[in-house]
Amino acid sequence: MNPLDEKAIRASFVNCSKGEAGRLSLPRDLAELPWQDLDFLGWRDPGAPDRAYLVAERGSRPTGVVLRAPQHRNRSFVKTTLCNLCLTGHPSSGAALLAAPKAGPAGRQGNTVGAYMCADLACSLYVRGKRDPGRSSYEESLTEEERIARLLANLDSFLAKVSAED
Repeated sequence: MNPLDEKAIRASFVNCSKGEAGRLSLPRDLAELPWQDLDFLGWRDPGAPDRAYLVAERGSRPTGVVLRAPQHRNRSFVKTTLCNLCLTGHPSSGAALLAAPKAGPAGRQGNTVGAYMCADLACSLYVRGKRDPGRSSYEESLTEEERIARLLANLDSFLAKVSAED
């Protein structure tokens, strides 16, 4: 992914108002991120643990989405520890259900698109072996390039569903 500046990130969001995009907390270490290893920029808001953000290049421009984590006290409802984007298996609560309001009128009516994702949104680092998810119950047989291609396809599918205004 190409490095993005604060202005480009804030302008990329498709499922929130310009005002909300202007107020969201950006990663403090934006300039120091390993951009060459990122397929998308993803981060959790340290001041609001139920909020997360994801920005990816779609076509020739960045597309950003606001994500929300459900507020449940009882974690027994979690049925998977597998990220739907990168298919990284996590040993316990390393995958979280994140929901993105749909863009446009559908989102204003409360419609969302949800997926289990790496809770730290570090899918790019997991598929490249730069971050260890811990003990997993299966072994991946795809090459790194194939895992990256799968991640990008799954990410594009998710963003297409969020961006669709139907």
